Amino acid sequence: MFSDIARDFGQPVMLWQVAILVATLVVAWLLARALRRRIERPRYQSLRFGMESLDRAAFPLIGAALVWLARAIADPFMDTALLDLALVPLVGIGLIYIVFFFARRVFNREGGEHPWLFLVEKIVSVVVWVGMVLTLLGIQNAVIEWMDSVRFRVGNAHMTLLSLITGLLWVGVTMIVAMWLGSTFEDRLMRSKTLDANLKVVVARVGRAAFVLAAILVSLSIVGIDITVLGVFGGALGVGLGFGMQKIASNYVSGFIILLDRSLRIGDTINVSGLQGRVTQIRTRYTVVRGLDGIETLIPNEKLITDVVQNQSSYLTRGYARLAVQIAYTSDVEQVMTLLAQAADDVPRVLREPAPTPFLVGFGPDGINLELGFWIEDAASGTGGVRSTVNRNIWRLFSEHGVTIPLAQREVRIVAPASGAMPHPVTMTDPALAAADPALRPANGAVNDGR
Repeated sequence: MFSDIARDFGQPVMLWQVAILVATLVVAWLLARALRRRIERPRYQSLRFGMESLDRAAFPLIGAALVWLARAIADPFMDTALLDLALVPLVGIGLIYIVFFFARRVFNREGGEHPWLFLVEKIVSVVVWVGMVLTLLGIQNAVIEWMDSVRFRVGNAHMTLLSLITGLLWVGVTMIVAMWLGSTFEDRLMRSKTLDANLKVVVARVGRAAFVLAAILVSLSIVGIDITVLGVFGGALGVGLGFGMQKIASNYVSGFIILLDRSLRIGDTINVSGLQGRVTQIRTRYTVVRGLDGIETLIPNEKLITDVVQNQSSYLTRGYARLAVQIAYTSDVEQVMTLLAQAADDVPRVLREPAPTPFLVGFGPDGINLELGFWIEDAASGTGGVRSTVNRNIWRLFSEHGVTIPLAQREVRIVAPASGAMPHPVTMTDPALAAADPALRPANGAVNDGR
């Protein structure tokens, strides 16, 4: 290509080629700008993933198409060495950015930097730039012939360096395309308003797995590997699942069962093995439950199938709370129960219906045990603040009405020997404190606890 350009340099044909190239690039820039404005409309919101790469790919790809068309028209009338040279970087750079666009839609859907994205971009950039340099130097055919001459054996198959590199490239391309199709399918499915939420998750995951499986089968066929060997691999995998991976397989199967029978949904408030919280995610291996204290717990799906699970979704996000209190036996029980009900009035997030209810739980050794039960709205966001407010109201009302909360009382008796004298005097007062205060000095054989 460089020798042809050197031959045409200084000739009128070079000026014609420069004019054609500049005109096609200007038209390509205008078309790319119009396409960019069209894609920025709200109806094309799904294309925003990797929009920067798609924007950069539009100009070189449109320019390559226009230059190729102009070269085909002008080729019968004049030399097109400059146009041939311009096609190489336009196609190469456009190919790099279009692959970046698909890769970012696959690996960067949540806005974070995925490590696989960086690796794919570097590999694609190196391969394309090497291909462009070889094409510009005109030695691409010689390099391809050399790679085809390098032969080696893998098992019973005879392969060449060219077939190996080509196979790896096809595997990468098919996997990226399959993952992109799976992501697009999942995006469209999640926007559907007619399907159940659990059914959306199941269909989306099965669809992505089907796309990846189809990509593997297609890429293996392109490489030339007999896919019948997968039958042996599948049998070995089944044996491995039956022995070493039965727990993992059980969790995956249980996850699909939960999604299919709709026993649990995202947003349900459940209680399993004493853990109460809201279901925030249902994954294929585990379910994420956010407790009332805000801490998220990963529960294996098998546990949700085999254990007893209380689903409190019928109460939406309400949670039931109990506060225990003890009063003296000399207190008016009816008055105290009225005060307990008043303590929960006008407290934010405490529901009026069902109304807060006090209970007489039992009679303890130090006082009467009472309990106040009430419902809290949106309990998954935390109940500590509500409990604290109700307890403060109880303390204030008890103080205003003279209700006594009894202190624990214990009586200690020491039985003296039959002779009537204790061999060793017993004291429960610190010796240093007793020496400083004569009032605390115990009499011989007496017990002084310092109170």
